[in-house]
Amino acid sequence: MKSLPPLAVSLCFLFAAPAVWAESTNTLALHTDLPAVGVSAIRALGALALVLAIFFAGVWVFRNGQRITWRKTGPPKLTILETRALGNRLALYVVGYEQQRLLVGGSPAGLTLLTQLPAAPETQTEVVAPLEPNSFTQCLQKVLNRK
Repeated sequence: MKSLPPLAVSLCFLFAAPAVWAESTNTLALHTDLPAVGVSAIRALGALALVLAIFFAGVWVFRNGQRITWRKTGPPKLTILETRALGNRLALYVVGYEQQRLLVGGSPAGLTLLTQLPAAPETQTEVVAPLEPNSFTQCLQKVLNRK
């Protein structure tokens, strides 16, 4: 017995079961109710706000993650205390590690230890005389009188 081509089989189902075809078209008509446009827009904007909030939280954690970690472990022991530029791509750095201080020169060729500086004092007791308060007009008069 020969088998029918697929087109003929599909046509037989189409014409043989008109009741089934009518039922399937009616069910499609029942599901055409769409949600309100306002509700869909609010859901889309809410989802966008959530994604942006997660993104910006990730950026904040990436940038400030070091601050969080050194709060747990204490302040960093190695710091650059002062920097002075000497010219094109040349600089001096005062580097501190715990109580030690080092003078380091930086150039395009690399870094060079120049000397070891005296230990940093525990606390600096520099007394600064309080400035007398000036009003804005007094400060403006001083600046104008300089010219």
